[in-house]
This record gives sequence, structure tokens and C-alpha cells, in this order.
Amino acid sequence: MEGRVLVPIANGTEEMEAVTIIDLLRRAGIAVLVAGESPMVVCSRGVRIVPDVLLEEIPEEEEFAAVVLPGGTRGTEALLQNTHLARILQAQHRRRAYIGAICAAPTILAAHGLLEPDTPVTSHPSVAEQLRAYLYRTEPVVRAGHILTSRGAGTAIAFALELIRLLVGDDAAAEVARQIVLN
Repeated sequence: MEGRVLVPIANGTEEMEAVTIIDLLRRAGIAVLVAGESPMVVCSRGVRIVPDVLLEEIPEEEEFAAVVLPGGTRGTEALLQNTHLARILQAQHRRRAYIGAICAAPTILAAHGLLEPDTPVTSHPSVAEQLRAYLYRTEPVVRAGHILTSRGAGTAIAFALELIRLLVGDDAAAEVARQIVLN
């Protein structure tokens, strides 16, 4: 796999989603860069995460294999307001490189114009109405070209495994599933 995966986090990010994504991608040998809005991020249930770098330190045009947005209501709102992240996402979208969003985070993609009206998308049910302009689905993970969306903490493993499959192949995803005794 070429490049790294960027996982931006903010105060209020859903920790199960963030940690599941980071952990499973790293188990697959994928380099993950966790970028926080602050030096210590307090997640939605009080779990504290020390990011690798501050989000503002990431060059806007840096190329990533994927940018993956965990959800959580407050974290999503904070990431939505971050203009630096918006520019990173726009650059990623222009390259047609992978962008993932889970839970409430697909609303960030909609707000920044990264979804076309005919884009299949899913999200946490609490924000479904905000995404009705698109082809809203209720499957655990929905892929539309280079955009991957998922529903929430309960679908985080399936979401991360699909990212692994896209980035490094079916065998790597199957091996991680085996390691975590998925089935």
C-alpha cells in the first residue's frame, strides 16, 4: 500500500469508532496517522486519546491512501467546523483517493460538497434526514467509488475491514478478521 491513512479526531469523537479503525488498520500493517484538534482529545464517553500530531500540522495537499472520519455528535460538529480539515478533504476528493466516514461523520462529506445527488450513503440513524438528498441506504457499510460510509459503533469492525480490503486486499482483511476472532 502506498501512503498512510489519516484519522482526524476531535473532542467528542466516538472512541469505539476511532480506536477500532486505528487498531484494525494498524493490525493490517497500514500506517495510520491520528491527527487531533488538540494535544489531548476527550472522546464522547470520556476516553482520552493523545493524537500523533495536531490536525493543523498536516499539510493540506499531503496525499493519503485514505482519510477516515470517526463520528460522535460533538466530534463531528467540531470536525465540520474545521476549515483546515475541509481543505484536506477537498484535496483528497480531487485525487479520488479514499474517504471514509462513519456514524454522524457522513454529514461532513455532504456539508463540504463531496457527495453527488446520486451517491449511495449511510450513517447513524440520528443524522439520516440530513442525508436524504442522496441515495440513503441502511446497510452496515456502503461504498460509492472512493467514498465509504458506515452506520455507527456497531458497524465499526465491518467498516475497518472493508477499508483494509480496499487498501491492502482481501487476504489482509481476512487475516485481521481471524486475529480478532470475528467469526
